This record gives sequence, structure tokens and C-alpha cells, in this order.
Amino acid sequence: MIDKDSLTHHISQQFNAELEEVRSHLLAMGGLVEKQVNDAVTALIDADSGLAQQVREIDDQINQMERNIDEECVRILARRQPAASDLRLIISISKSVIDLERIGDEASKIARRAIQLCEEGVAPRGYVEVRHIGDQVRKMVQEALDAFARFDADLALSVAQYDKNIDREYKTALRELVTYMMEDPRAISRVLNVIWALRSLERIGDHARNISELVIYLVRGTDVRHMGLARMTEEVKGTSNKDKDIAEN
Repeated sequence: MIDKDSLTHHISQQFNAELEEVRSHLLAMGGLVEKQVNDAVTALIDADSGLAQQVREIDDQINQMERNIDEECVRILARRQPAASDLRLIISISKSVIDLERIGDEASKIARRAIQLCEEGVAPRGYVEVRHIGDQVRKMVQEALDAFARFDADLALSVAQYDKNIDREYKTALRELVTYMMEDPRAISRVLNVIWALRSLERIGDHARNISELVIYLVRGTDVRHMGLARMTEEVKGTSNKDKDIAEN
């Protein structure tokens, strides 16, 4: 398995520094994306079009950070030809930045819905659901990043498990809002904006789960994508022969 100490085991101190630097850049990008999600939800609930516009403007910065980290990963692969846990780290970072960029995109979509709702000027139903699901999704993103920072497969597993709750609550909120639109057709346009915001939050939860799965791959050396939660739990909690085989540096 890999842990923080594994990053400082190379004879080349420069290689150690390169690995730590690209990892820190990923976490910095994650922190900015997490703020985007928080600000987008706040802008929608508080009808703050100025904050919503700031979220949309930051999206370009997120995209540039993704490109920069991609370039760092390519340089390390070309110059260092990493193997074993080092290779898993670079692969996990290169894939995680894709999910972070897409979380930023979804936050920008929520901000766009916030601006449209501000222009309509009437608060529709669904803000309670947005606040509730938004808080939970934001926590998922935060804990997925914490798991990456600490090489914590157990925390990553809990993020993946929690995604089921988000999916269930999203479907419940969707049914309630559709019923409300049927009862009051005048609210259709406004409520549709809330539904699309909730859809973006549900997708953010999916991307947080993707990052958590990459953390498990990084730490345990097992690709848990497309596994059911039961098998994923076995991989994290159990001990397998494969874990012993990949425990090298």
C-alpha cells in the first residue's frame, strides 16, 4: 500500500519534490473547486447574482489548472518513467483533475441557474432540497479530497457509500418538484431551474465518488470502478494477496 512516507523514499530528491508538487497542485485545485460548489449553492439560495457571476468567471481558472497539472503529469511520466505506487499516484492525479474540472463545470451551471432565478424574481419551491443536498455534496467533495491528501482508503470508501444517499434524496426531491409543477403550471419555468441545479449537485456527487475510487486504487492498488459497494468494501477492509503483491514502492 501507499502512504505519505512513500513520497519521500526516492534517492532523487528532485523526484520527491516533483511528486509532492503535483499532488499539492491537485489539492489546491480541489480547494478552489470546493469553494465554487459552496458559492454556487449560496448564490442560488440567497439570490446573489453577483456571487453567481464570480463562480462562472472562476471556471476559466479551473480549466487552466487542469491543463497545468496534465502537463506536469506528462513531464513526470516522460522523464521519470515511474513504476508501481509512483505510477498509480500520477494516474490517479491525472484522472482526478478531470473529475474536479467537471465538478467546476457543474458549479458553473448551478450559478447560471441562480442568475436566471434572480432575473425571474420569485423564489420557487425546492430551495430547502438544494440547501440540504448541496451541504451533503460539498461534504463529499471535501472528504474525497481529504482522503487523497491523507491516502485514506477508509474515508474514500465512506464517500463512495454516501453517494447512494445523494442519489436517493435527489430522486425524492425530483418527484416532489414534478408534482408541484403539475399543481401549479405557472411555476414550471422557475422550478425547472431548481431541478437542473439539483441535477448538477447529483452529478457532483458522482464525480466525488469517482475521486474516492481513485484514492482506493492509489492506496490499495485495486481498480474498484464499476464494482458494487459490497465488493468495494471487501477490497478496502479485507486483505488480499494482491495487496501484498503491490506493497512495493
